[in-house]
Amino acid sequence: MEEMETLSSKINKSINNLRGKPKIAYFSMEIGIDENIPSYSGGLGILAGDTIKSCADLNVPVVGVTLLSENGYFYQKIDEHGNQIELPIQFAVQNFLQLLPSTTTVNIDDREIKIRAWLYQVKGVSGFIVPVFFLDTNIDENSDWDRTLTKYLYGGDNRYRLAQEIVLGIGGVKILDALGYTTIDKYHMNEGHAALGTLKLYDIYNDVERVREQCVFTTHTPVAAGHDQFDMSYAKPMIGELLPDFILGDVTFDNKLNMTRLALFFSHYVNGVAKKHGEVSRLMFPGYSIDSITNGVHSTTWVSEPFQRLFDKTMPGWHSDPYILRSAFSIEKNEVWNAHIEAKKNLINFVNERYNVGMTYDDFTIGFARRQTAYKRPDLLISDPNRLMHIADKVGPIQIIYSGKAHPKDGSGKDSIKKIYNAMKSISGKVKITYIHNYDMKIGKMMTSGVDLWLNTPRRPREASGTSGMKAAHNGIPQFSTLDGWWLEGCIENITGWAIGPEKTQEEESDDKIDRYDLYDKLENWIIPKFYNDRDNWIRTMRSCIAINASFFNTNRMIQQYVLNAYFR
Repeated sequence: MEEMETLSSKINKSINNLRGKPKIAYFSMEIGIDENIPSYSGGLGILAGDTIKSCADLNVPVVGVTLLSENGYFYQKIDEHGNQIELPIQFAVQNFLQLLPSTTTVNIDDREIKIRAWLYQVKGVSGFIVPVFFLDTNIDENSDWDRTLTKYLYGGDNRYRLAQEIVLGIGGVKILDALGYTTIDKYHMNEGHAALGTLKLYDIYNDVERVREQCVFTTHTPVAAGHDQFDMSYAKPMIGELLPDFILGDVTFDNKLNMTRLALFFSHYVNGVAKKHGEVSRLMFPGYSIDSITNGVHSTTWVSEPFQRLFDKTMPGWHSDPYILRSAFSIEKNEVWNAHIEAKKNLINFVNERYNVGMTYDDFTIGFARRQTAYKRPDLLISDPNRLMHIADKVGPIQIIYSGKAHPKDGSGKDSIKKIYNAMKSISGKVKITYIHNYDMKIGKMMTSGVDLWLNTPRRPREASGTSGMKAAHNGIPQFSTLDGWWLEGCIENITGWAIGPEKTQEEESDDKIDRYDLYDKLENWIIPKFYNDRDNWIRTMRSCIAINASFFNTNRMIQQYVLNAYFR
């Protein structure tokens, strides 16, 4: 108890030291701060938005910096054959953001590009405000190509992407100065997209150690191919004199400017986003000290309305201190179940109205929603349709709800969607399956609160963290997942959920055949029978998800760790 009080006093003291004008600038290529603002594609952006919301709740003086992404990632349609169609999102910026008078410029290929900023204010539980600035180059003074740089999130070719990162990193540092934020002590890079901002800081101070004292870097990618890198043949001319020759040996690889290496070089504190991811990152980048702070989610954002009402009645104060959710063990089981059924009805009604699929409230429902890409194995569940139909006949009815976008250039991810659509046709009548188009924050909240089981099947060890299962846990939904990312820390077998695959081979890459067998075996013999035949213990598992996982895997706890370990280290 004394240790807990000491830690709490340290956190409070650190946060009190931060009070006043913003002292931390949080940079992220995407920030999912509002379901009406399409400036995110998935987990990275949602995490950034949740981070900022918890900073507002905890009165941590942060300012957020991101790109406007006026046409978003893309609006997803899927035809009857499972082909994904990408359309630009139509977003009325002025309805949600306030245009500010201050501007700045960046140079790309010796060409001056003007940048303006839009403001969104995030209000915490006590009224504390965190500003978020959305950078915009769609200005009359800029050329046609330059005006598109803040139109499409992760759009265009490598030159377009590098230009975007110049706007975010270099332009972001400069716009803060133009807006009067002159007391920034720490610059936090959420992934390497903003790493070029370190070059602007070096240009200001001409002192590597001074820049390092101010920079914090969070890496999210455990696969080498996922780290942004740009060929020096165009990177050097585009960036210009801000890229000094003496650091090239540290920040390039195979004559490519590596944004992760650049961020590592100029940061005094680096972290992965789960304990396992920290280990993987240290192996990928030997010689650097890389810590780990496991991700979380913003509790108030992701708890459904039925559970919010239940938590308000039984655990008041949970909005400002999610650790209070530890008390969920004391909630009456029938109250937990009633809240779940209300959330489930919202989801089932939505899919039935939109897709005419005829799902029921009583049938066991599995949810899978995330970026559709090969390593996440979205088709593992339906890879043996005969076995799946056998389980449904033997144990009880099964319903499956899918959602998620594939990157426009990810052919294998698009193929996964087609496989799911083929399964929808081939086993229709035996197992009800639907695919919700255009996955976004609103659909994500509906799914993570409305299904009975949350499925996650990444190929180990490629999941840095994963946060959708944390959202599900906040609504009492157990997760069934590969032992990777956060689930290595959150899985207590048959208590908070279930693991897919062997437990003692975490260093080896997942074997699809072994994982498929384990997935079907546990569904048939453990999970679905427990749902249908032992409802009392199923609800006990639901309460454990809230009390054990939701109370810890939240961004309030995460931000407290950043304050102690990164911002005041």
